[in-house]
Amino acid sequence: MRIQDSEFLTALQLQEQVAGQRGRITTRQSLTEEGVSFQEILQKKAQTGNNLRFSKHASTRLMQRGIDLTDGQLERLEDGARKAEQKGIRDSLVIVDELAFIVNVPNSTVVTAMDSKDAVTNVFTNIDGAVIM
Repeated sequence: MRIQDSEFLTALQLQEQVAGQRGRITTRQSLTEEGVSFQEILQKKAQTGNNLRFSKHASTRLMQRGIDLTDGQLERLEDGARKAEQKGIRDSLVIVDELAFIVNVPNSTVVTAMDSKDAVTNVFTNIDGAVIM
């Protein structure tokens, strides 16, 4: 029985077939419903910088303590988080005016917030750096 005439492929034939299929495989970009690729969204996010998020705990503290951030204060807080990131700080105390924020820098997340009245002891734990704006 000759292998070439049978329905079975030789190792060489199988290898050639697989190599031919690899050449025909094309990569497709996944598009969102708006027709934008994931790569484009990722690049746009990287260019716009780190917008800070506020954890549920931090949002609750801001509301409980009646702290309303102005656009300028929020901008300075984000700038402080960027400076902390440049220095390699992971958990930073960022002071803006009379407000203190603990920021988890790698996650761009404000963990908690307080004003000078609530920071009576002026002791901050679980941080490895501070930025005063």
